[in-house]
Amino acid sequence: MRLTLVGEVIRMALSTVRANRLRSALTVLGVVIGVSSIVGMTSLIRGFDESLRGMIAAVGPDTIFVQRFGFASFSGPGEMVKLMKRPNLTVADAEAIEREASGTVHLVDIELGVGGPPMMRRISFGDKGTRPAVVMGTSEHFAEGTRLPVTMGRFFNATELQYRRNVAVLGYGPWEVLFGETGVDPIGKFIRVGNNRFEVIGVFDKRPSAGGFSFNQDDFVVIPHTAYSRTFGLKADGFRGPGPGGAMFSILPIQIALVPRAGVPPKDAIAEVERIMRIRHGLRLDDANDFDISTQDSILGLWDTISAGTFLALVVISSIALMVGGIGVMAIMMISVTDRTREIGVRKALGARRSEILFQFLTEAATVTSLGGIIGVVLGSAIGVGVHLASGFPISLPWWSFAIGLGFSAAVGIFFGMYPAIKASRLDPIEALRYE
Repeated sequence: MRLTLVGEVIRMALSTVRANRLRSALTVLGVVIGVSSIVGMTSLIRGFDESLRGMIAAVGPDTIFVQRFGFASFSGPGEMVKLMKRPNLTVADAEAIEREASGTVHLVDIELGVGGPPMMRRISFGDKGTRPAVVMGTSEHFAEGTRLPVTMGRFFNATELQYRRNVAVLGYGPWEVLFGETGVDPIGKFIRVGNNRFEVIGVFDKRPSAGGFSFNQDDFVVIPHTAYSRTFGLKADGFRGPGPGGAMFSILPIQIALVPRAGVPPKDAIAEVERIMRIRHGLRLDDANDFDISTQDSILGLWDTISAGTFLALVVISSIALMVGGIGVMAIMMISVTDRTREIGVRKALGARRSEILFQFLTEAATVTSLGGIIGVVLGSAIGVGVHLASGFPISLPWWSFAIGLGFSAAVGIFFGMYPAIKASRLDPIEALRYE
């Protein structure tokens, strides 16, 4: 087969596209829709994935969370009732872990207002106010445990925690709204969290995020959990809620965060914490845990499963559009074979082999669908960029998504163009020359 045949066939295919613009456009419409959906949705899924991983990594790779139940617990609808019967965590649980696991755990932080329905309040200073932000009540170890730097002032100490002082450390979002625009020093100023007055003693740095999309992760304020309990009436000192005979839908937004000591494997710290919690909850050897322990790896593992399933569903849905486009390619190529029967006869009479005729029509089909693939890649990228510019949603345009889109489009042309190409290559030259 002559190498020059490739360029010649591609030029013939392009001239066929130009000569039948409307027919060609309708032929590749399904391919364009399929490829643009693959590229566009991949850019959004990958962007979200990178942002989520960046936020989880910012928490710290060794941080361990103890929760009443986490996202991984919802394995099915029937599990909901069992999960709601679990007892709430308490401050006493955190104190017990800190006291009894001191050999493996470096620090323990009780976090109220998260790990359940979040506590949301507007934060105001003077005539300025924020949208509802998350209010967290923590111990003095929160800043160290989250590794989030305090850029102004300081974090509250154990004395302020013990005496339930109304002090607050602002997240970057509220600081920017209340003080950043005017340049006022926030330290020592009194703000209102809901209807309650707090003194600002520090401001957190902006949390890292990928793609410029932060999921409002900087819209929060941290106060001592003792002041939180007094101010918002969250009785977390000893109340467990559900359990045997408890109120099933009494959910306290509480979680315990802990960091293992240097050199201690996370699995050893988890085993120690699990042992302490099972004893405190009075569980027998054959009883399942009535609490969840999660790490960054387990959260990322769950997200990997979700994202893989989402991507698979995307590919299946996009394949339907590609199949529709492929059927259109087959129909158009069959018409093309019929219209060019005499041309095929002439080429065979002049010495063209069956393989060359087959290659010609397959290349034409692949060229047409590849053009649709290129248009789909451009359109899908434009959709991703447009969503990012309009909403700030993070996007990522990996090269392999373009390769998948173009590869799928070319494969559709070859697969669905195979039958018309074989039919063309098998035409008898004498009968083809007689065709009118």
